[in-house]
Amino acid sequence: MATTKAAPKPRKKAAPKSEKVGDKAKTSSKQASEPKQEAGPSPAGESASTPGAAPPFPPFERLLSPEQLKMVETLSANLARAAVTAQGAIAEAALRQADRPAALTPDPFHVAPALNEVMTRLAAQPDRIMRAQADLFGQYMDLWQSAARRAAGENVAPVVTPASGDKRFSDPDWATNPMFDLMKQSYLLSSNWLNSLVAEVEGVDPATKRRVEFFTKMLTDAFSPSNFLMSNPAALREVVQTRGQSLVRGMENFAADLERGDGQLAISQTDLAKFKVGENVATAPGKVVYQNDILQLLQFNPSTETVCEIPLLIFPPWINKFYILDLRPENSMIRWLTSQGFTVFVASWVNPDRKLADKTFEDYMFEGVYDATQQVMAQCGVDKVNTVGYCIGGTLLSVALAHMAAKGDKRINSATFFAAQQDFAEAGDLLLFTNEEWLKAIEQQMDAAGGFLPSQSMADTFNALRGNDLIWSFFVSNYLMGKEPRPFDLLFWNADQTRMPKALHLFYLRNFYKDNALTTGKLDLGGEHLDLSKVKVPIFVQSSRDDHIAPYRSVYRGAKAFGGPTTFIMAGSGHIAGVINHPDARKYQYWTNDALPADVGAWVAGAQEHPGSWWPHWATWLKAKSGKQVPARDPAKGPLKPLEDTPGSFVLVKSQP
Repeated sequence: MATTKAAPKPRKKAAPKSEKVGDKAKTSSKQASEPKQEAGPSPAGESASTPGAAPPFPPFERLLSPEQLKMVETLSANLARAAVTAQGAIAEAALRQADRPAALTPDPFHVAPALNEVMTRLAAQPDRIMRAQADLFGQYMDLWQSAARRAAGENVAPVVTPASGDKRFSDPDWATNPMFDLMKQSYLLSSNWLNSLVAEVEGVDPATKRRVEFFTKMLTDAFSPSNFLMSNPAALREVVQTRGQSLVRGMENFAADLERGDGQLAISQTDLAKFKVGENVATAPGKVVYQNDILQLLQFNPSTETVCEIPLLIFPPWINKFYILDLRPENSMIRWLTSQGFTVFVASWVNPDRKLADKTFEDYMFEGVYDATQQVMAQCGVDKVNTVGYCIGGTLLSVALAHMAAKGDKRINSATFFAAQQDFAEAGDLLLFTNEEWLKAIEQQMDAAGGFLPSQSMADTFNALRGNDLIWSFFVSNYLMGKEPRPFDLLFWNADQTRMPKALHLFYLRNFYKDNALTTGKLDLGGEHLDLSKVKVPIFVQSSRDDHIAPYRSVYRGAKAFGGPTTFIMAGSGHIAGVINHPDARKYQYWTNDALPADVGAWVAGAQEHPGSWWPHWATWLKAKSGKQVPARDPAKGPLKPLEDTPGSFVLVKSQP
């Protein structure tokens, strides 16, 4: 039977105190028997004794010097300004987003089902969870004991330290200040524990588990104490030293980035105003000698009296602009190649709009590789060309080589690949973004945009692969510390991305990343069945040890797929610095191995390390396949009439205002 509780008795109001010491309120017998206590200050800070007496605590203003008071006033005003700026920016962004369709899907990467599967498996292994919890508790006990010993004056080693290369905790206060050190170590213990728990779960599809691992790390990275103002010692110090002006600047940067992203946060990674294409980047002299719907063909001026007979044609990725090969004179690959006696051509891809939404991968093969090679041969009066494919440009070149091999077309004399993939079985974290659910969501996004993928979408994807370096470091610097991004040509180029035609991009994602169709014999294109084993031309393959976009293991699998003589090398650094490494910089290293064993681990074990750039090694290989010396070719005097000076007009088209 349900019972009802008695209603609580109302509290009796305390009798008001008399304003005069002599007047006493009535009290209970218990109160009367208690010893007298001296009255403390009233809530207003006034004395409860005689009227007009001086308060026991001086007003706040009397505790500070005039200079300190002025500092507090300035700090308060700046904090208010920062708050108003942030609120205004967020409100404006919300209004802009309100005019757009709702999100196409709340979970475009299909994380929820994958997370549910991993959590279900963990729940089925209670002993593993208990061991993990006990291990975490033990580590926290060690941390608390360490903190107590440190507080007592002992010099103790940290329980956990950041991973090598983790720059989030580089400020000295993270180690010297006990509070921030404890905060840092607590975060590292918890994030390492959670990531390890997910990584060690058993009985889950590897792709599903990898997706959960990736997004778990994204989550733990986002909650790092370095990403919040009140738990970042460097940001707090900057606020105090600038009297809040750093936070005002930071919120102004935040508002500007929201404005630049049209209501979506587009974090600035460099000072975009410091660079201009054709003036201080992309300055190698030459001519645009041909143009079609999807590319401009650039021929660069020679810098030697004679050149190799067989010209060199480079196909960069169409996701970015070609001038990664020509950022500054001192690191320009294009200038260096001309200095080595090569006639250099580069395809400058169009930045497509909705009019080119139906351009296909096959169109890019015929109008790109086939047409460009034909024009180069006509310009130079030869019947063969040497080619280079960088990243996705290399994937396209591989497809064209297989298509030409099926047709018996021998126009390509050799092919070099920079950080390019043909086999996508081990293509790294980008594979996580190519499940069918995500592909459908991105197709809807392209339809909504008018038939192309906005450039910011690709930029966000690549940034997510290195979130701490390309997102959170700039978030802290730009917004929490109010610093202006420093000028950096590489990051300017990285921000100058292009749009993707719908038909082209979906074909690429589905047939390569999702289905790995090229090296598994499942790809037909242009009326031919593609088989890389029939490609017999000499191949040079460059990979980079720390490449997170085209991992060297994946690149090696592609190198093994060709049927002709193949040279494989591995450079130090990553996807960009591993490729663009001028010999004069004397940086990094590279490895060579004349053998091509079945397993890349065996190749690495037998490889020889060399200091510096791999460019001279490649140039020696390339010159041996470039024919005799002929008089240098002036791009203004060839059969193809110049249309304009380099870098051309295609590269100047911006994806965003």
